[in-house]
Amino acid sequence: MHILGNRKILLGVSGSVAAYRAPELARRLADHGAEVRSVLTEGGAKLISPLLMQAVTGAPARSSLWDAEAEAAMSHIELARWADCIVVAPATAGTLARLARGEASDLLSTLCLASTAPVLVAPAMNRNMWSNQATQDNCATLRRRGCVVVGPDHGEQACGDVGEGRMSAVPDIIAAVERAIDVSDQLAGQSVLITAGPTREPIDPVRFLSNRSTGTMGFALADAAARAGANVQLVTGPTALPTPPKVGRVDVITAGEMLDAVMKRVPESHIFIACAAVSDYTPANYSPKKLKRGKSAGSLELKTSPDILASVAELPGRPFLVGFAAETQQVEKNARAKLHAKGVDMVVGNQVGKGRGFGDVETSARVVWEGGGQQIGPCDKPEMARLLIGLIAERCGLEKVTLLRARSSAQ
Repeated sequence: MHILGNRKILLGVSGSVAAYRAPELARRLADHGAEVRSVLTEGGAKLISPLLMQAVTGAPARSSLWDAEAEAAMSHIELARWADCIVVAPATAGTLARLARGEASDLLSTLCLASTAPVLVAPAMNRNMWSNQATQDNCATLRRRGCVVVGPDHGEQACGDVGEGRMSAVPDIIAAVERAIDVSDQLAGQSVLITAGPTREPIDPVRFLSNRSTGTMGFALADAAARAGANVQLVTGPTALPTPPKVGRVDVITAGEMLDAVMKRVPESHIFIACAAVSDYTPANYSPKKLKRGKSAGSLELKTSPDILASVAELPGRPFLVGFAAETQQVEKNARAKLHAKGVDMVVGNQVGKGRGFGDVETSARVVWEGGGQQIGPCDKPEMARLLIGLIAERCGLEKVTLLRARSSAQ
């Protein structure tokens, strides 16, 4: 099931020209399994029909705090309790100001004030209104209170200006809703160390050995672990991916650098997830000068790179260890072989080849541990990460007594 499956999303629509995108947002949220209800401000109702929002969501759209029939049962309090998340998209400058002041002057601001659900706003306004210090102060106030501010984006605006102020794209808003709503305490109080991405082993100043890893899975795991309440440190090879919220990041290039970064941080970690695609080999002799092309191809002597997972497994009182195995055949057999050879607690086996490989959006995995295993997927990588973190939290809980014994014996 998707993160938003069976979740209750209250969509607030205020009076920005970007209101025309609200029906699309409502539909996409519903496509992910969410139950959506809509509330329109007076301005929002002038720009987008409440009947259209009702048709898209399958529920009547509310627009007034003074609806006698609805308020006979204190409907605004019922809605505030109903919502798992309140999304205000678009959010005008006036709406942001009312929310920052804690007003209850219309139905939408009253719902935001009365609800304990996370609130997310997607600003949409003229670039000068957005850059005005009053708007920036209001957003800063909302952020301090835990409100999530998504965007705005840079681009051409309805008034003809170009700059920041466009409402963020629907997929970006949905991703922010997923992050806001998928928060748990599965790993509360736990320190999680994760490696991600490829490593690059230099041949000369312009050439290196590497692999096809994009780092997407490792970054998704870091995001999922942080949302599960963990203190997360991410050691990553070269990648352009943005750092997930509430995640500490260390950038490295080579396998040796990654090993050093991991060994410095692993003593303070409860869980170590080795998701990086570390190069198995590195050139035996680095050339400080660019190697020139000759008439005949030369030979390249290689040596094995450090085995980071095995190095951590040998530590006394080591953390709970999770390895990854990218396999072209016999995924479970090879994953179990790695489980025993490395002496780790869990191995995630991925099928590569046959049209599957690094960078794919969808993935599947066979997760194995001593005496058991579980198939996950196919699903997208954020969903895979969420399910893996849940499984790791479960297995780590079962191993907690063993871990404590190992640590106490090492002290």
